Parts: sequence; structure tokens; C-alpha cells
Amino acid sequence: MKVNGSNVLLNDLEDKSIEKLLSYLNININRVVIELNGNIIEKEKIADIILNESDKIEIIHFVGGGS
Repeated sequence: MKVNGSNVLLNDLEDKSIEKLLSYLNININRVVIELNGNIIEKEKIADIILNESDKIEIIHFVGGGS
């Protein structure tokens, strides 16, 4: 599976959900948007979607700042 362009093995995850992937990567679910195979995933569905080795995920982080 590709996550932000890098290979990630699903074998490293106990549960193949997006929620477990974010936990494994130590990413706060409230500060990101997830795109799975070109589609934005609603936060309410993150725990229910099971990943496959052929999936492509983009994790977009919110960054604060400005002037």
C-alpha cells in the first residue's frame, strides 16, 4: 500500500482499518483529511474502512499559522 507516496506493509497492522493505520503512524485523526484512492473519507467512516495492499492513501495535515 502507498501512504503519501511511500510503501507501507499492512502486515505491520493488527487491524487493517484506516483508524489503526493512523494510530500506527502516530497521527491525530482530528488534524488530518484522508484521501483513499482519490476519494475523501468522512471521519465517521475511518474506523469501518478496511485497507488493501493495492490502496493509495494521502494523509493531508492541517497546519496552523498565519499573521
